[in-house]
Amino acid sequence: MWNTLAILCCLTSKLGTRNVQAVSTELLEKGVIKSLRKYTVSPGVKKLGGDEAVACHKQRYPFPMFYCHSTKQTESYVMSMKGADGEKVKVVAMCHIDTSEWNPRHSAFQVLKVKPGTVPICHILPEEDVVWVSNDKSA
Repeated sequence: MWNTLAILCCLTSKLGTRNVQAVSTELLEKGVIKSLRKYTVSPGVKKLGGDEAVACHKQRYPFPMFYCHSTKQTESYVMSMKGADGEKVKVVAMCHIDTSEWNPRHSAFQVLKVKPGTVPICHILPEEDVVWVSNDKSA
């Protein structure tokens, strides 16, 4: 119980509100999300929270363990996508708005052929990760 309270205290402190929500990528039908498959974004992309989030990444341990960190100047989104074979998924995407202080050799810049600070860098989170965002409308 104490661990849960400590985690919630940290999350609400970082996000500046007690009104938070947790979101994660999930398969909407039976099967497994295949990262190399082509997907089409469906209408209805929804922006979440404010400009800060707490991302928790599942670690490889024989028990549930997450590495959580606060990410400022981000925008988080939830959207539905459909695979070429009809598979439907709900995904969480995070866009890092200011990348000016990132290492210029970061793989995102190499893949996208852009320089730090020129464009937001967005990525979809895997199924096991959780993003906590403010649920306040003013955020």
